[in-house]
Amino acid sequence: MDYPTLQGKLIMPEYGRNIQQMISHALTIEDREERTRCVKTVINIMGNMFPYLRDVNDFKHKLWDHVAIMSDFKLDIDFPYEIVREENLYTRPESLTYKNSRIRYQHYGRTLEEMIEKVAEYEEGDEKTELIRLIANQMKKCFLTWNKEVVDDKKIFDDLRELSKGKLDIPEDFLKLVESRDVLYTRKNKSNQMKRK
Repeated sequence: MDYPTLQGKLIMPEYGRNIQQMISHALTIEDREERTRCVKTVINIMGNMFPYLRDVNDFKHKLWDHVAIMSDFKLDIDFPYEIVREENLYTRPESLTYKNSRIRYQHYGRTLEEMIEKVAEYEEGDEKTELIRLIANQMKKCFLTWNKEVVDDKKIFDDLRELSKGKLDIPEDFLKLVESRDVLYTRKNKSNQMKRK
């Protein structure tokens, strides 16, 4: 009896050893047309293994790429698609550059800080006031998410003033923020519903 571990490593284990053996067999067929027909049959079998992916764009193209990979790019047939090249298979993507700037308040996050900087540049008016109200409410929600305690609106407005470098100086009585208990109550109800499921 042949143990699977003694039969060599599978190139793409998700297809199994039988598909790998079919592709290896196709490599031994001398007639090009017969070899192409054999590979098309293998492609159909591979497609039947994952029927839920048939609606995915380029599903057939991916199957042909996988056949080329499993044959170690040695199959000499007319591929219906341009297949992936061996040298492009293991190329690393370009590194992403990350901002290394310091976040003043971790619980607010960088995105909220950037939003505050943008709103500080707006001209005075209803739109700017509404954006400030939305940002301040979001700041309060973020604060309560991380600190789990009641927060005074004065603290939120002080932080908003500091993060905008004094450009957004809002009197505390000018805007009424969402109540802390409402945020905490909503969050508590959501977690209770999740526990019930």
